[in-house]
Amino acid sequence: MAMVTRVDPFREFDRLTERLLSSFGAPAMPMDAYRKDDAFYVQMDLPGVKPDDIELTVERNVLTVRVERPDLEGDDVEVLASERPHGTFTRQFHLGENLDTDKLEAEYDAGVLSIRIPVAEESKPRRIPIGGAAQARELAA
Repeated sequence: MAMVTRVDPFREFDRLTERLLSSFGAPAMPMDAYRKDDAFYVQMDLPGVKPDDIELTVERNVLTVRVERPDLEGDDVEVLASERPHGTFTRQFHLGENLDTDKLEAEYDAGVLSIRIPVAEESKPRRIPIGGAAQARELAA
């Protein structure tokens, strides 16, 4: 007995299109962001990038990370495969007003850029003393 299978000519096209478009959505600089104690942290994977090719700037509470990974070039270079992203990549982070961008710190080690942004002193939780009845009488007088 022969089996009849239904063939959808557009199904394979849909699969190829989805695979192609999803590869464009992959970030060239994958990152983690989290808060720990009194600071926010951002860690970005930048393998194969020299520290001199990383630029960090802060302007009006926008942190910009710009990275350049040059293309393989030269007369004696024959590229056989090129799966790693090359070129200039930029990511921006809109920082809240409660962060102290003047005390931002950055380190680059083993292909990971680590950024620490402390919470501004005036934004940290603090205890507010409550006056007693004696102080209230002084205010009324």
